[in-house]
Parts: sequence; structure tokens; C-alpha cells
Amino acid sequence: QVQLVESGGGLVQAGGSLRLSCAVTGRTFSRYTMGWFHQAPGKEREFVAAMRPSGGSTSYSGSVKGRFTIARDDAKNTVYLQMNSLKPEDTAVYYCAGTPGSVYSDSTRFYDYWGQGTQVTVSS
Repeated sequence: QVQLVESGGGLVQAGGSLRLSCAVTGRTFSRYTMGWFHQAPGKEREFVAAMRPSGGSTSYSGSVKGRFTIARDDAKNTVYLQMNSLKPEDTAVYYCAGTPGSVYSDSTRFYDYWGQGTQVTVSS
């Protein structure tokens, strides 16, 4: 059974940084495409970033490109989201997601496994 547990959320001032972590149980993490999504109150869950297996290519939404970086450590079964230059509009619950294979998507329907989410609040 695959489980994802996010951590690292919190309250930060605009312009600050946070690093989210997502610990994954399961022996085949290295073969998973991993993604991050966020969901603000009253809005749909939206794609933030994704990364192919084995340190493969990455993809970002236009609103975070250049500010956020997705990375993974297969030895630790963990995926990270480094968030810099945070803005109040980045405030949301951030979810980690994963799916077997090397194709990534910005659709929530593509991912098989989800974490419980971690709150990120950016004050102005």
C-alpha cells in the first residue's frame, strides 16, 4: 500500500520561503511520477509541479515557474517542493500526489495516490 505524508507547511510573510516534504511508503517510489497540487478555499485543486522518475524532467505551472522547485530523493522516498518569493496568492492547502510510470500530467485524475495536505499561508 502506498501512503503519502506531507509536512513543512506554515505561516510565512510575503517574499519568504518554505520547503514542503512528502514522505512516501512503498518500494517502487523511484518509478513514480510525483506531483504537487494546491487548493485554495472555494477553488478547485490546481497543478503546481511534477517530476518524472529517476531525477527526470520537471514541469511547473506558469504561476510558480521560476519561484518553486520540485526535487526528489529516491534513497529517502521523499519529494520536496522548495517555494521561494512566496506571494499571498500562494496561500492554499498543498497536496503531494504520485502515480506509477514516467508520464506526467497536470490533471488530478492522472494521479493514483494523494497525501492529506499541508496548509501554507502567506501574509502580506
